[in-house]
Amino acid sequence: MEARHISVLLPECIEALNIRPDGIYVDGTLGMGGHSAAIAERLTTGLLIGIDRDETAIQRAGERLKPFGERVKLVHGNFRNTAAILDQLGIAGVDGMLFDLGVSSPQLDEADRGFSYMHDAPLDMRMDASDELNAWFIVNCWPEEKLKRILYDYGEERHAPRIASTILRARAEKPIETTLQLVDVIRSAMPASALREKQHPAKRTFQAIRIAVNDELEAVRTLLDTAPDKLNPGGRLAVISFHSLEDRIVKLGIRSHEDGCTCPRDFPVCTCGFVQTLRSVTRKPIVPTDAELRDNPRARSAKLRVAERV
Repeated sequence: MEARHISVLLPECIEALNIRPDGIYVDGTLGMGGHSAAIAERLTTGLLIGIDRDETAIQRAGERLKPFGERVKLVHGNFRNTAAILDQLGIAGVDGMLFDLGVSSPQLDEADRGFSYMHDAPLDMRMDASDELNAWFIVNCWPEEKLKRILYDYGEERHAPRIASTILRARAEKPIETTLQLVDVIRSAMPASALREKQHPAKRTFQAIRIAVNDELEAVRTLLDTAPDKLNPGGRLAVISFHSLEDRIVKLGIRSHEDGCTCPRDFPVCTCGFVQTLRSVTRKPIVPTDAELRDNPRARSAKLRVAERV
């Protein structure tokens, strides 16, 4: 059965992009193509460039987007390289960019991808199956201190030392091969009070490992550093994040293009050479409505930030 996927904050994204029928737009995290389809159907002579590092997503979205013909061009690549991809396509500037940083429903629901702590599968978690690093290697080969650090930094897991040391003891007996084996190890490390919490005990650990496997946070930093320069004046940048670490990077990345002057506050004029390139369209992030959350509970932690090229 094909996995169901509901595009998060879809009306809000379309409004934020302020789409022109003849404009050029980037969906840098194509997924199942829901956001892309909504953009493409608003184009006449314009172009949508869809990028994804998951070749399965490219294939599936390609089927969905076939009716739009030459209005859509799909590229297998990492969103962190958006600026370079546009250069390779000979596109000097675009009128809007959208990035949904979440894991898609198919990736979560298809057990063999290894993203979910609810299904048993080989430890993988790679967005791009051609990448060398996978979750198995992190869990079974990384040293304890490195494991503890990513659990703290990427998962904000307060029980990181207990989980890391328990993983090392378990793998010393035999390799941890599957997602549910890892879940059992995590549960065994948790104090009883943590196991009574509403949140699944493995959620933060799985988040941390997934981020490490796919180098997600550095990818977002690179994106925010380079992609805004490819926006035409008035073009919009829209980014959906799903946890506080990502949202903080997005907020600070936009701010660096908006208010990056390093001169002392008492200087009468700027001498550091900073030139503003972005302006926040919304000071606070846009979040899902109650109606969307009823239809799609996975959207509950989504935050959309929007900025405009000045």
